[in-house]
Amino acid sequence: MRSGRVRIKDIAAEAGVSVTTVSYILNKTPTQTFSPETVKSVLDAANKLGYVPNMAAKALVSNRSHMIGVVIPQTEQHREVMFSNPFYGDFLSSVEYTARQNGYHILISGTNADQTYIGVARTRGLDGIIILGMYMEQHYDEIKKAGMPVVLVDCYVDGHDFNTVKIDDLQGGYMAAKYLLDKGHRRIAHVTGRLKERGVNQQRMYGWKKALEEAGAAYDRSLLYDGEVSYEYGVILGGRLAESFRESGVTAAFVSADIMALGLYKGLKDGGVSVPGDISVVSFDDTWIAGICDPALTVVRQDVALKGKTAVEAVLGIIDGGITEKREIILPIRIVERGSVIGK
Repeated sequence: MRSGRVRIKDIAAEAGVSVTTVSYILNKTPTQTFSPETVKSVLDAANKLGYVPNMAAKALVSNRSHMIGVVIPQTEQHREVMFSNPFYGDFLSSVEYTARQNGYHILISGTNADQTYIGVARTRGLDGIIILGMYMEQHYDEIKKAGMPVVLVDCYVDGHDFNTVKIDDLQGGYMAAKYLLDKGHRRIAHVTGRLKERGVNQQRMYGWKKALEEAGAAYDRSLLYDGEVSYEYGVILGGRLAESFRESGVTAAFVSADIMALGLYKGLKDGGVSVPGDISVVSFDDTWIAGICDPALTVVRQDVALKGKTAVEAVLGIIDGGITEKREIILPIRIVERGSVIGK
């Protein structure tokens, strides 16, 4: 193996062919054909010399970087939350794998509340961008005008200007509350992240409220516990719920994320309230946390890995020109029963 960068002309000399031939073979130029022997000779020479493609140069020639950006807006100021929630790990693992299988790499970036999403993509020369959970409406027009392939995940926006991948979060919240109602519970608390306009937490809250109202249970704001989507805040909210347990008459809780449910368990236990003996719990997502809780969590399951895979396939479809019409892809959800709920 040579020291330093191996150039195409080095491979040509080793294989005994022209520089043009090496270029065509390494770049898999579809309009050029060569004998199997020539192709093998070039590839063997490249391997022997330790050739590594210059992706920056290839990007200049093809006008593609083969990089997809994944932007996760950080909605909590001064918090490092991107990797503290296993939802993001499941999503990003699927995105990375699917992109790699299609010859792309990903660049993960958080953005502060005052930072533009397209600004990140342009700075890095990305071919497309996936934005997970966008709230700030002032950036919508910027994204439309940029003309860049964009897929929004878990974003509720008006109109049909964007390709979107989501679940029916309102239906998910409804399913969770309805499940508890069908088990005989009537005073059902909701533990959730901050409620932002057209955000997933707001949609899930609307579903919870709809199920209660259909069952004749009036909406009670005192049963809504909202804060950051984190383990730590789950502990805090669990403590508050435990403090008011006797007076509130709450017998069940719907929690908007597994990481919060884990914290809720801790807060309730520290307050002398048991799950499910005193309070039954239904969570949302079905990350790996759900199966290791004690008791294991009953959840509204969404396939987070499928969501990541679908988002990549959608943005690649736009990049390659196969998708020309705006699409809204809604993935399925279902209840998974475990040990955190008992009937009343």
